[in-house]
Amino acid sequence: MLRIVLFLVLIALAGAGAAWVAEQPGEVVMTWGGWRASPTIPAFVLLLGVFAVAVVLLWSILTTLWRTPGRLRRRSREKRHARGRHAITHGLLAIGHGDTALARRHADTARRLAGNDPLALLLHAQSAQLEGNRDEAQRAFRAMAEREDTRLLGLRGLFIEAQRADDAVGAVMIAEEAIKLSPSSTWASHAVLGFRCARGDWSGALAILDSNLSAGLIDKQAYRRQRGVLLTARALELETMDRDVARESVMEAIKLAPTLVPAAVLAAKFESEAHQVRRAMKLVEAAWLANPHPDLADAYAHVKLGDSARQRLQRVETLAAKTPADKAGHVEGQLAIARAAIDASEFARARAVLAPYVNDPTQRVALLMAEIERTEHGDGGRARAWTLRAVRARHDPAWTADGYVSDRWRPVSPVTGRLDAFQWQTPVASLPSDRGTTIESSAFEEAMLAAPPPKRVTAAPSDNPVEPASAASTPAAQDNSPLAALEEPAVTPAEPAPAPAESSSVAATPVFRTRADLGKAASAPISAVLPIVRAPDDPGIDDEGPSDEFTEQIGTPKAQAGGWRGFWSRWGA
Repeated sequence: MLRIVLFLVLIALAGAGAAWVAEQPGEVVMTWGGWRASPTIPAFVLLLGVFAVAVVLLWSILTTLWRTPGRLRRRSREKRHARGRHAITHGLLAIGHGDTALARRHADTARRLAGNDPLALLLHAQSAQLEGNRDEAQRAFRAMAEREDTRLLGLRGLFIEAQRADDAVGAVMIAEEAIKLSPSSTWASHAVLGFRCARGDWSGALAILDSNLSAGLIDKQAYRRQRGVLLTARALELETMDRDVARESVMEAIKLAPTLVPAAVLAAKFESEAHQVRRAMKLVEAAWLANPHPDLADAYAHVKLGDSARQRLQRVETLAAKTPADKAGHVEGQLAIARAAIDASEFARARAVLAPYVNDPTQRVALLMAEIERTEHGDGGRARAWTLRAVRARHDPAWTADGYVSDRWRPVSPVTGRLDAFQWQTPVASLPSDRGTTIESSAFEEAMLAAPPPKRVTAAPSDNPVEPASAASTPAAQDNSPLAALEEPAVTPAEPAPAPAESSSVAATPVFRTRADLGKAASAPISAVLPIVRAPDDPGIDDEGPSDEFTEQIGTPKAQAGGWRGFWSRWGA
């Protein structure tokens, strides 16, 4: 509305001005050499306006002609850039749905039309990755790392390629360069933190953790937990070398993470050595209520030096009573009581505690029962039966991280480098094998499982004497089931052999026959079992002990150099 009013006002002013000029009397005299003109004032004004319009039109035409080549070049560049952006967009979409050929075609088009566009470099690198051409992908990411605007993205791509090539040292060098450029890079800080932990550089790992907190990558609660984990790892390493630093580290760790099992065990050990028994017991009890663990029970049992085995049993019973029967960790308390009862020669107590678990035992339950049979009665047959049952029993909880099962706690996962990854839990269940579902016996296994000849022992007469074994009995089928083998004898002797003169009774026939008794007769079928194999996502445990893959791959001092010098030396520049 305002524009309309303004337009009308301008028209009115122009009309008023034209009327005023038309009413003016007089002439304008112009002389140029022999030429003379004397138009009236209105005619002169009109001619002057026409001349001005002609000059403006001529200037516009000349300017347009002068600028036309530049405009044509600019329009060509814009059209070329638009085609390049179109190729980049559709190339990224092709990568998204996995069309390798289409992605490569669009990448070539984008590289030809918009070679300096950062997205064209990214499309070229990702299309090379999709094709599996790692050399081409590395060249593209290296070109991105040389640009100021795409340097961090290029370093990230080079880091991923180094990981795929199992080049741990090169990957960490790239991550260290990235963390210098951007301390808030999550992937770079995670990689450097994992490498320093694997190398045992706990001070450097703590510095990275502090930097992550300052950059806002982790919250306060996660920071306290992870710092407690790193301090515990340093304390475990320095326990035998620098006990003062180890004690200081673990005491700070137990304040930050009071439920961390290895921290509670080591802190209780130091407090016990300092004769601070009550404080040590409180530390173990706090961790036990959150996560019952055999190491905590053992530390609680030995919290007071010089106690007898019966006193340790009473202390373990007190700790186990703190876990309700409906809680998942209740079985750990019962197993701890059984262990302490065996050490105290309270075999009846150990049997009573393990009784609810013998029908479906875990490996630890079966091994404890084997130890009871061997220690209480010296019954090697029953002990071997329980040992065989332990081989086929369910797994007990263990320290597990990302499918990796370890016999001890570790601060980081050896699979992913994740901090505080190990949890006390049951490992991945074993899968059936395609080699069969039964365990076939062999002569070697039968010889190893065969019991030694019966020993002559002197025993007091009892109300229920044991029937002596027959000197010559026919071979019978073996039964590897422990309970069946223990409840019923495999062979009923035809006539008992006379008792030896120096003994009033003879030990019972062993569960497994001696090697001389082994015959080739058909044996009773063995119940089908699932062989224990490694799960597909479980890398297993190294038989040669834990190894530091980062330390093994450390190259020459030149390759370890920091900054761009070390970076280019790693890539052969």
